[in-house]
Amino acid sequence: MTTRDLFDLSGKTAIITGGSRGLGQQMALAFADHGANVVVASRKLENCEAVAEQVRARGVKAKAIAYHAASWDDADRLAAESIAEFGNIDILVNNAGMSPLYPSLVDVTEDLYDKVLGVNLKGPFRLSALIGTHIVQSGRTGSIINVSSIASRRPSPNEVVYGAAKAAINNLTMGLARTFGPHVRVNCIVPGPFLTDISKAWDMEQFVKRAKVGYSLERGGEPHEIVGAALYFASDASSYTTGALLDIDGGPR
Repeated sequence: MTTRDLFDLSGKTAIITGGSRGLGQQMALAFADHGANVVVASRKLENCEAVAEQVRARGVKAKAIAYHAASWDDADRLAAESIAEFGNIDILVNNAGMSPLYPSLVDVTEDLYDKVLGVNLKGPFRLSALIGTHIVQSGRTGSIINVSSIASRRPSPNEVVYGAAKAAINNLTMGLARTFGPHVRVNCIVPGPFLTDISKAWDMEQFVKRAKVGYSLERGGEPHEIVGAALYFASDASSYTTGALLDIDGGPR
């Protein structure tokens, strides 16, 4: 096997939640470039289908599935439809997330709290349980990749709930690695600030100033800069890596 072969995903199938935009879209296209079939899952089916078409244009198969990450039933349906379409699932990327801001902690409603925990923790837990078990029972090996956040360690005052949910994802990663080993590797990407469509709501002038002093690389990440970590964890290049958390954050000072 050559080093090029280590990153080959030919014949494998990946489910990527939150795959219709931002980091999820970049991972979907990168996996397709390396030979994987891709299930693109997100809330809006038309957006999923647009990315699925980009995946198919790379010569592999794709399926678009509408999916609400806070729904237990949707996780069951996503797993069942994906397996029915492709037979085996080899890679799961739990990328869907939400981080609504709020003026103060007392302004956090029970509904908002439940939504943040549902999307960022309940969905990944259920989908990982289903796909991890599927891979083990199939007698194959595979990979689960969780996407956390630097807020899991250093939450700002207006993202405490989100940070708590992502901290739980870090812990979930290590627990799942023990649960599904040696058949399934479970690892976690911990991104810093990435300039996705979400960043369009930021005060960019202020962000640029903060990044100059707050990060060693003095900028936010570009969406394609998540790809290297995702390919490493998805492929045989990480065959002896599980339960790991990898920071992709520009080096906070």
